[in-house]
Amino acid sequence: MFDAGSLINRLPRLRILWSFVRPHRRTLAVALSLALVAASLELANPMVTKWILDSLGGSASLAAPVTTLLILLVVGAAVTAWQQTMLGALGERIVLRARTSLVDRLLRATVPSITSRSPGEHVARLTSDTVLLREAAAGSLVGLISGTIMLVGTLVLMAVLDLVLFATTLAAILVVALLFALMMPGIAREQERAQEHVGRLGAALEGTLRAIRSVKVSRAEARLSSRISAEATSSAEHGIRASRREVLAWTVAWVGVQVALISTLAVGAYRVDQGHLGVSALVAFLLYTFGLLGPVTELSTNATALQAGIAAAERIRQTDTLPVEEDLVPMPGTVPPIVPGPGTTPALRFVGVSGAHGPDLPPAVHNVTLDIPQRGHVAIVGPSGAGKTTLFSLILRFLEPTGGTIHLHDVPYRSLPRNEIRERLAYVEQEPALVPGTLRDNLTLALPDVTDDDLHRVLAEVRLGDKVGTLVDGLDTVVTNTMLSGGERQRVALARALLHTPEVLLLDEATAQLDGITEAAIHHAVRGKVQTGVVLTIAHRLSTVIDADLIVVMEAGAVRATGTHEQLLATDTLYRQLVLSLRMDPPTARTDRVG
Repeated sequence: MFDAGSLINRLPRLRILWSFVRPHRRTLAVALSLALVAASLELANPMVTKWILDSLGGSASLAAPVTTLLILLVVGAAVTAWQQTMLGALGERIVLRARTSLVDRLLRATVPSITSRSPGEHVARLTSDTVLLREAAAGSLVGLISGTIMLVGTLVLMAVLDLVLFATTLAAILVVALLFALMMPGIAREQERAQEHVGRLGAALEGTLRAIRSVKVSRAEARLSSRISAEATSSAEHGIRASRREVLAWTVAWVGVQVALISTLAVGAYRVDQGHLGVSALVAFLLYTFGLLGPVTELSTNATALQAGIAAAERIRQTDTLPVEEDLVPMPGTVPPIVPGPGTTPALRFVGVSGAHGPDLPPAVHNVTLDIPQRGHVAIVGPSGAGKTTLFSLILRFLEPTGGTIHLHDVPYRSLPRNEIRERLAYVEQEPALVPGTLRDNLTLALPDVTDDDLHRVLAEVRLGDKVGTLVDGLDTVVTNTMLSGGERQRVALARALLHTPEVLLLDEATAQLDGITEAAIHHAVRGKVQTGVVLTIAHRLSTVIDADLIVVMEAGAVRATGTHEQLLATDTLYRQLVLSLRMDPPTARTDRVG
């Protein structure tokens, strides 16, 4: 039964669901009109049946009522099929719009807001929640209205046939409605909790599969399986509770209709016997009583689906609260030109820069003042938590400074669109992941029109040429994170960066997973880049540190010291400790500086 009280309490949440439907309201209105036509045709059937019985009693021709009944049947079937087809297409369009807007929002969101939740949670919103949205936004809204019309129309026609029987039936319906009003909130609550655990299940499974090698080596399959299964169990438990309550609700509805039917038979037979009601009217009334189960069922099903869909719509809309990387479209001539100055002008300049990973979190770097030259190799070193990665995030504009300013060729970052900045940067993560697609897709993310000759050139530079030769479809082979080793994925990311020819190449220890021979080859390729731009490296290897033209030592989010390897060995105790921690004798002279 339609639970009006519950839905009134949910009106603010219903507006969220309506926001998905609003762009398709014309189609929804047509579908609703068709549903009302189909309901009207169905409501006419018992009256035509009464006409047939009256014709039998009066020896009139049956041709007209029988023909009318057949017409109602054919037209009703056609209208219903049309309406269901329209609703099916409408539901898919609503889901498509929701999914595309979700994907767009997620990809435009800031890096901290995306990484604050597990990817599995985002996937659950995109998949299972949008399915619930489809059922609610298309079918449930129309079903509730048409079911209400059917119920009200049936009761009105019952009242037309006989008020005494109508009062008897109405009493049973009101009892059923009251019981439903008590049951429906519990059903909705259990369904919402079940769906929440489905999201947690996806997040837990996604994270575990990402670390599957560590899981297996640690012999933790059973423990993690139990932990993940616990979320599935919780979802099932809430689903079972919802199912039990739904079964109870259906049983109440069925019993209520049966009680109404038995009462109608008893009272109707008495009234026929007393001459207050004709047999044909009693048969028509009984047909309406039988038909009550249809709208009661439709209202119950759609009210349940609507409440589940409202909860899903809320979860989907939560994605809209994610802050996005939004650059205002600049007016022509308002973006300062980025022109590299003389060789002594820094490519990047930090002036009293502070930054945090969230509005309520303490600064991860603070009061950083630093010049990054236009050419050469700059290494950033420091203990864990020193702020090295945060510094990269500020350069890449994944984070915005909470204080101070960053300049690109003396142009303030804040006056430049993100794309303008990132066009001049390239970035290689310490543990890069492949994007879905082919090897070519991964290499050409920044430059989709690059030639095969350039691709093979950079692949040779990073020692991946032989690997490509072993792939079935060469550059057009679909690759996954499990198909390539960690070192090979690093080399793919480095090849992509080298294709870009950036002004600033940021390497988060991009050779950490490579063998010595391959590392030497890549160092050679990187040294070639310092002639045309600056290579900025987060360094964890002594070989990387020694190779740098400038070393920046960070500690507790601040720049502690800068200088060459020899200078820092002589003047900075922390740097000496970092070098000694590599269990290698600190060299006293450099033989391969490139500047």
